[in-house]
Amino acid sequence: MSLLAFTAGVFITIQVGLNAALRTAFGSAGLAALANFLVGIVALLAVVLAMRTPLPSREAFAGAPWWAWLGGALGAFYVATVTIAGPRLGATVLIAVTVLGQLVAALVLDQNGWLGFPQQSITLARVTGCALLLAGVYLVTRA
Repeated sequence: MSLLAFTAGVFITIQVGLNAALRTAFGSAGLAALANFLVGIVALLAVVLAMRTPLPSREAFAGAPWWAWLGGALGAFYVATVTIAGPRLGATVLIAVTVLGQLVAALVLDQNGWLGFPQQSITLARVTGCALLLAGVYLVTRA
């Protein structure tokens, strides 16, 4: 599972460059992000059809908490933001800063057991890990 997550991280970095190229070609970060999501929808539709995944029932749709639907909006925000910021910051700084943001959010989510994550207390080791990542962000932004 860690290898899969690592691969996703590699692909996210590559995605930023691909979306930046679309932004340059289209002249719009919004259109580049929209193209990204349209291609993603087609790819996911192909996977769902190939795996013959049954559609969820009305009850399943109705049973999802309202806030669960915000994931798509957050994904759109991320894609649009990195499409704009990536070419200005460079891949290393962009990814360092976004990973730092992810790690801080993860600490808060784990501490409180929010959004279905198992509750895991903030420890000195976890805070030290965040501090080291912050130091890394500082070092890569100084170059």
